[in-house]
Amino acid sequence: MKIALITYLDKGAYNTSTVESEDDKLLHFLKGKGLNVDLVIWNNPHINWEDYPLAILKSPWDYFDLIQDFYTWLKRLETKKVKLLNPIEVVRWNSDKRYLKEIEADGLKIIPSVFINKQDRVTLKHYFEKFNTNRLIVKPCISGGAKNTFKITINDIDAIELQLNQLIQEEDFIIQPFLPEILENGEWSFIFFNGTYSHSLIKKAKPGDFRVQPAHGGSVHPQSPNHELIAIAQQYVDLFAKNCLYARVDGTFVNGEFLLMELELIEPFLFLNTAPENYERYYKALMDLI
Repeated sequence: MKIALITYLDKGAYNTSTVESEDDKLLHFLKGKGLNVDLVIWNNPHINWEDYPLAILKSPWDYFDLIQDFYTWLKRLETKKVKLLNPIEVVRWNSDKRYLKEIEADGLKIIPSVFINKQDRVTLKHYFEKFNTNRLIVKPCISGGAKNTFKITINDIDAIELQLNQLIQEEDFIIQPFLPEILENGEWSFIFFNGTYSHSLIKKAKPGDFRVQPAHGGSVHPQSPNHELIAIAQQYVDLFAKNCLYARVDGTFVNGEFLLMELELIEPFLFLNTAPENYERYYKALMDLI
C-alpha cells in the first residue's frame, strides 16, 4: 500500500530547519520499517490520489492561508475514498478554533475565550474589563504559527484596535486574556499517538517575546509528568481525538488548574526527536490504525 505523508509547498513563510528535520527523519524511519511512503504536497494538482489509499497529515503548514482550497481537498479525498489520518471529519472540526466552545460545553477547561464574527467591530477596552486583565491575546479563528496574533496592552489599544477591526472584515477572531503563567512557567504540550500518551514537554518563549513556537525563538524542555497530569490531558483526547494517529494537547496551569490553549490535530510539530522511542510509538499507532 502506498502512503502519502502530507506536507506543503514551501515558499519560505513557515520554514524552520526543525520542521524539515522532523518530516525527513520520520519519512526515513517509516521507509526503514518497510512502508511505501512518499512525501506529498497536499495541493499538488498533479497527484493522482487513487494511488494513495492512505494519507497522513504531517505538515500542511499553509492550510489556514488556503482554507477553502483545503476544505475542497478534504472533500476530494472523501470522494476518492482516501483514508486520512487524522480523520477528515476531525480535521474539518479542528481547523476553526470555535471548537474550543464545544470542548468547554463538555465540561473541560479552556482558556476563557470570546469569539468575534467576521465584519463585527470590537472595542478592546471592554475585554480588558471582562477578563479583568491588563493584557489580551487576539488571533484569527483559522490560523497557525502566530499569524496575525497580537498581544495587546492598555497602551496599545488605539493603534491595534484600528488594525484589528480591518482584519475582522475578512475573518473571525478569538479574544483571550494573556496568561502570565505562560511566560513564567511555559506552555505544556502532551503528545498522544492513537489515544495513548507518548511524551510531553514545556515550550518557553525567548526573553522579550510571548510566542513559544521554535520558529520564533522558543525553547523546548522535555518533561516527565506524573499520572495525574497525563490523565488531565487524556480527557481531551478521549472525547475529541478518537481514531487520531496523533494529538497534541497544549495548555498551561493557572492556580494548579490546567487550561487548554489548543487541541492540535492537523499540523503540529510532534517533537519526535526528544526521545528515540517516540518514533516507535508513532509507528505502532500507525500500524494499529491501518
